[in-house]
Amino acid sequence: MASKSTPSLSSAAAASKKSPASPSSATASGKPKPSDRLNPKTIDPFNKKQAAKSSFAVEYNNGNIPCRLNHGSVKHKLEWKRDISEVQFDPTLVLLATGLPETSHPYTFLSENGFKELLEQPDASARMNQQLVDRIVPHIKLALCSETRFEAGLNCLEVLSQVVQEGLNVHLKGLMQQLAKKSSKGKIRDRVMDVLQVLEQNGGKDALLAIKEKIPTYTPLIC
Repeated sequence: MASKSTPSLSSAAAASKKSPASPSSATASGKPKPSDRLNPKTIDPFNKKQAAKSSFAVEYNNGNIPCRLNHGSVKHKLEWKRDISEVQFDPTLVLLATGLPETSHPYTFLSENGFKELLEQPDASARMNQQLVDRIVPHIKLALCSETRFEAGLNCLEVLSQVVQEGLNVHLKGLMQQLAKKSSKGKIRDRVMDVLQVLEQNGGKDALLAIKEKIPTYTPLIC
């Protein structure tokens, strides 16, 4: 009787090369495997979407924004590369404003605090002009459109108002649309009302008219 022949190791190896292993049911179904939790995916440096950075991040990483985050033992603070009184508002203030809609650390901290610290300089009013205001406001508006960055936009709007006074009036109608959405919501409502009062105080009658047009329930400082 003839005995069965056993396939050689070389034949088995060749067969395995021809027929690739079938994917697991978890992979084929598109569901994550249990091992994915232990081995999270890293960023693919060749993926253009993942590698893309915001304009603010690019400017900061290129050294065009003259401040950096100083990790203090108690709290973070900004460290300026040169005396803050020597920092030019144009373009630094505008660059910091572009970072206000940012949602990633440390850009969130850098943009908001850098913006406020520059405008809190004693001579800030003298160093501002309407052209700068016009370039800054669209970025504040973008922050106000964000759920996570709304308060940062609100804080910077308040500081800007204190510096430029009536210079914000031309932009108030557009800004009020976002403030109106939060003017009756929870804890943020009181903060919105505080900023509206600052806008009215600094912008006068024209500011009040712009506020009342979008937020009829607003109570003026002087009834």
